[in-house]
Amino acid sequence: MGRRNKAGLGALFLAVAVIGLGWQGTAPAPDVPPAAAPVEKPSFHGRRGVYLTSYALARPGALTAVLDQLAAHGLDAVVVNVKNMHGEVCYDTEVRLAHEIGAVAPRLDLPTILSEIHARGMYAIARQVVFYDPVLSRHLGSPTAPWVLPTEEAAVDYNLAIARELASLGFDEVQLDYVRFPDDGGIGNDYTDRCLALERFLARMREVLSVTLSVDVFGRVLWPWNARRIDPIGQHLEGMAKYVDLFSPMLYPSHYVEQSLKDDPYGTIKRALEHGMERVETPMRPYLQAFDMDVPPWMTLPEYIAAQIRAAEEMGTDGYLFWNPRADYFTLWRALEALAAER
Repeated sequence: MGRRNKAGLGALFLAVAVIGLGWQGTAPAPDVPPAAAPVEKPSFHGRRGVYLTSYALARPGALTAVLDQLAAHGLDAVVVNVKNMHGEVCYDTEVRLAHEIGAVAPRLDLPTILSEIHARGMYAIARQVVFYDPVLSRHLGSPTAPWVLPTEEAAVDYNLAIARELASLGFDEVQLDYVRFPDDGGIGNDYTDRCLALERFLARMREVLSVTLSVDVFGRVLWPWNARRIDPIGQHLEGMAKYVDLFSPMLYPSHYVEQSLKDDPYGTIKRALEHGMERVETPMRPYLQAFDMDVPPWMTLPEYIAAQIRAAEEMGTDGYLFWNPRADYFTLWRALEALAAER
């Protein structure tokens, strides 16, 4: 959704006044500033990058080092963790409720961070954890703590306000995580009410944002059975697709129960994407696993990462992102170098 250009309204109102009242004398009409050119949003298509925690970004020189590596390996996006699963808002927000409940942990200097990212011609994504929020749930007395629910109006309004502020600060995209209910029931029951509650939330978010909106979803959400609205977390791919610009499914092979899926990073990524891309036309920019968890003993981590990249590229995803919970991407750089050498 583009920003509306209101600069030309002054000229319109002046013209109406002149016609209605009659212009007297020969003095020229006051100068009217020309309409400003509309601000063009940077395209979200084809972006590839890494996720960074607020703790990593607070280290002197850390962002510059990551940007150097991204540029060296042909990547161009940074995901900044601005609201985390501890309930912390990691910058000096003007959202009053965040201060009232003690959620503000201002370790990020967002103007400086965004300036440096954009100066390198790169794309800035704000990652905002939504409904897993120990701080807000304690303040609200939520019976589902540490979760707040998409049906709690105060929780919805709070997250809308933060997302709107992030867009105004200059992020190119707001990426919502934990847009779900707790995983507290068995798969197979009818969870239509939960699915619809999430869709109502995303519809409201879509209304207030002027930048690209993406959402993280569980990898299992892409599989065909999810179309029946039988997942307790309430993430229904077709329903959510109506309100977001793209999905970032978390396709980490290590997170599956089946050993065959854990042991086949290439096949697991490819199968999940095949299912999801058959169901919706909304672009997929998956998160790929760049951490050492349940990597088969016959593979190195760089080989494991490379296998996922091959699968994503063969499926024609709209870019991809890498996740390491410590923001340690040394092994990723090695994987990318090995792939480049092969090509």
